[in-house]
Amino acid sequence: NMGAKLLCFCIASALAAYYIYTPVPENIEERWKLMLVTAVFRTVGHVAEVADRLGLMHYMEALMLITVAEYVAPTSDENVTVTDTEFSDVAVRLYLPRKPSGGLRRAVVYFHGGGWCVGQAGMKSYDLLSRWTSSWLDAVVVSVDYRLAPKYHFPVQFEDVYSVTKFFLQSSVLSQYGVDPNRVCVAGDSAGGNLAAAVAQKLLEDSEVTTKLKAQALLYPALQPLDLNLPSYQENKNAVILPRSLMVRFWSEYFTSDSSLREAMASNRHVPAESGHLFQFVNWSNLLPEEMKKDHVYTSPVFGSSKLAKKYPGFMDPRAAPLLAKDAGLRGLPPTYVLTCEYDVLRDDGVMYVGRLRAAGVQVTHDHAKDAFHGALMFVSSPADLPVGHRLMNRYFEWLNENL
Repeated sequence: NMGAKLLCFCIASALAAYYIYTPVPENIEERWKLMLVTAVFRTVGHVAEVADRLGLMHYMEALMLITVAEYVAPTSDENVTVTDTEFSDVAVRLYLPRKPSGGLRRAVVYFHGGGWCVGQAGMKSYDLLSRWTSSWLDAVVVSVDYRLAPKYHFPVQFEDVYSVTKFFLQSSVLSQYGVDPNRVCVAGDSAGGNLAAAVAQKLLEDSEVTTKLKAQALLYPALQPLDLNLPSYQENKNAVILPRSLMVRFWSEYFTSDSSLREAMASNRHVPAESGHLFQFVNWSNLLPEEMKKDHVYTSPVFGSSKLAKKYPGFMDPRAAPLLAKDAGLRGLPPTYVLTCEYDVLRDDGVMYVGRLRAAGVQVTHDHAKDAFHGALMFVSSPADLPVGHRLMNRYFEWLNENL
């Protein structure tokens, strides 16, 4: 029965097209590639949701399957020697340039993204980024495999990256790897950008560390979980790669697997009245430039229960929310690179931090990509190789080359 088969095929095709189709902004190049990747992510998300509800595995452990599928073993090439080792009992992947150097080298300590729950230094895209950073900039790269939620919650992730950075900044370690103590940078994307910002702040007040950072690079960083209804969260609620619901899930999971925090964050009612003074640090009506406010109207926060905040105080800790640092804690930060993307829930976090850093006298380069989305920098290898990924990576490398 040809007609019935044809009808079934048409219905199946329509469903597939409907499933794959995601509204992708017009000004993004090669939109179909992004749609396909988003469909894969969405499928994994649905599978994770089902597995979680059936009690088969935790939602984040199911999402980790993407990370595992992307894993590449440490492989040296003609430019870089790559090894997996440990610094201060934390796993790191180390990239050392092979060609002889005229003098001491610069170094980048890198923290991968993935919402403090997924991702690893050995993922193909992170491995490529570190490898290219090392060979193009003739730099030593330390890519940190900090421990992840749901098994470990805040402050473990922060403590892991901090202890690696502190270990590496010892003069004996720097000289072992031929690194110039005046040319070390911390960098990271997304949750890794959060960790890099927090590490840079903490180093300022740590009297045990004598080596100062030369620079910090924050690629579409997550910087505060207090207000999850910023204009960028509203506009990009259903954005590709990182919809608001997933970011809320990452934030809440960073602190606890208790779903009551996630529910409170989802309705933006998790900050208690007694912590209301913290909203001055994330008040977008004061901190965003006019063109970013568009026609959004600021509404005062709706306060939540003190019980949640007492149980999980981490979400109001500057080590988890670098935007909550007082002005004095920002003065003296090294020259900073901030990348923000138009189609990203985290866009306004980065933009507000740029404003606060500049007000504190920090030298900041802000790259705002109007045709990019969260995670765009990782789209530099097949099957999802996008021109925007290469463009953003080149800008980042140019800045590092000039400032490190």
